[in-house]
Amino acid sequence: MSEAVRAWPSPTSAEGSEKPLPSGSGGVTKPPLLLIGQGSHNDNGSAEFGRFIHRLRCRLDQTAADVSGGYIAKARPRLSDSVASLVARGHHRMVAQPMSLTGGTWLGTDIPSAMARERERHPMLTCDYGRPLGSDPRILALLAERLADAAAEVASLRLVPAAGPLDEEPEHIEIGETAVVLVGDGSTSPETNADVHRVSRLFWETHAHEYMTVETAFVSLTPPGVPGGIERCRRLGAKRVIVVPYLLFAGGLLDRVWAQAMAYAAGHSNLDVRCADVIGDCEGLADVVIERYEEALSGIAW
Repeated sequence: MSEAVRAWPSPTSAEGSEKPLPSGSGGVTKPPLLLIGQGSHNDNGSAEFGRFIHRLRCRLDQTAADVSGGYIAKARPRLSDSVASLVARGHHRMVAQPMSLTGGTWLGTDIPSAMARERERHPMLTCDYGRPLGSDPRILALLAERLADAAAEVASLRLVPAAGPLDEEPEHIEIGETAVVLVGDGSTSPETNADVHRVSRLFWETHAHEYMTVETAFVSLTPPGVPGGIERCRRLGAKRVIVVPYLLFAGGLLDRVWAQAMAYAAGHSNLDVRCADVIGDCEGLADVVIERYEEALSGIAW
């Protein structure tokens, strides 16, 4: 087995059996929570990631748990800097939580490899891993909230204004005439792409069954792209299409989703095309991440 694979231990491994260390004040300090992001060159994504880390710090402050976060590449703070800072503060065991909704190479190889490099720099370092966020029912509920916001009967939410006089009353569109396109980031892994299709189905059955359909699209690497997903909805007879990014935070991927959706909408002014927001920094997401953290500490297998 390769070092990269060994670097992704189960929460029930020997690394997960270490007890919280006594703090200098005589209390108990839990291992810190380390959020690991994919990173992009977009400052908006880094800012929102930072706000979410601050939210978790406030939430976990009463439990004496430190929170930090970093990116493997492209953005700051870098993962190596965040780990070094935690080690300098006396932490040698931590819980790493991948901040991604999909798996693939990034989850299965890139993160374990990055943490293996950190253990080379800090030989005393041990690490448990939080369960992937994935299709948690609360994640689906947050997607439903973003969908509802985008579906509001407000003409200005259209990416491209409708053709015709500006003072003309906008056509009322029923929810059954509205289709949804759930957009994942896309991967070279068929299993990862299939999981996004699975989430689309779950989302339709649990939160969006009143809509015409929930189709699946991807930002890159695999078809269909965002225009292809919208076009399929148009051919099915949809009068409105709402693009729902299956992404945690704003950033370069969201910009590409919006750009692709706007480019399609510009050529189809009679179709009401809208784009929902990402899940973003919110209490609901914090609930899921904190649960993953507590699971890793208690050794729950997954």
